Amino acid sequence: MPEHAHPRPSQRWPDTLWILRHGESAGNVARDAAMRAKAARIAVEGRDVDVPLSALGEAQSRSVGHWFAAMPEAARPEVVLCSPYRRARQTAALVHEAGGLPIAREDFVIDERLREKEFGVLDGLTTLGIRESMPDQAEFRRILGKFYHRPPGGESWCDVILRLRSALDTISLHHGGRRVLIVAHQVVVLCLRYLLENMTEEEILAIDREGDVPNCGITEYRFDPAAGATGSLRLLRYNFVAPLQREGTPVTAEPDAKAVGA
Repeated sequence: MPEHAHPRPSQRWPDTLWILRHGESAGNVARDAAMRAKAARIAVEGRDVDVPLSALGEAQSRSVGHWFAAMPEAARPEVVLCSPYRRARQTAALVHEAGGLPIAREDFVIDERLREKEFGVLDGLTTLGIRESMPDQAEFRRILGKFYHRPPGGESWCDVILRLRSALDTISLHHGGRRVLIVAHQVVVLCLRYLLENMTEEEILAIDREGDVPNCGITEYRFDPAAGATGSLRLLRYNFVAPLQREGTPVTAEPDAKAVGA
């Protein structure tokens, strides 16, 4: 080795990284009902963290589990990181129950950094409800844009990105060279894409405008050792819903109940 040459660093990224949005939730159903009724508020009781999957969301999760189960065991996820929200934990549990995860449930890592974006005073309001009851916040959001607007008591997309930078550092530190599944939420999926693909605000918001991340939609990255000085993750697929379609499970693409205008 030349005198001043440095050895190539060991791989810090997973071999494969899947990011799975949770299945349809009871909150998604309530949000759709509120939008159809042109209501100001979404009829969901209790905390957002406690909102469960709908029956369809359970079926969607099992379909993804069957898709993973059809892979050779050596290709399936060996690390599971999950948002603490009930709908995400239920999704991961049902993927496991369907045979898709050859690891013990107790080895799942519940990571609060993967939680849904917090909406603060806008919790439970439809877009109409925000305009009617909090016109100042509607105007702030119009001026700042969703990337930077932080509602009182809530988070901006930048706030979510800050905690996800930390989560990715943990994955790099502990799970390099492994196959990792993240189960989380729509804004988390988009903000992880922003980080992993080194995007700008304009680029990620353009993807967001194309449509919502489907419930149980899969985003998949593979490690490319030839990318850059130390290798990096390359996007293989986004909003992949073939596992649902193969089983005839309806595909839904709905923002979370408390994520209107997120």
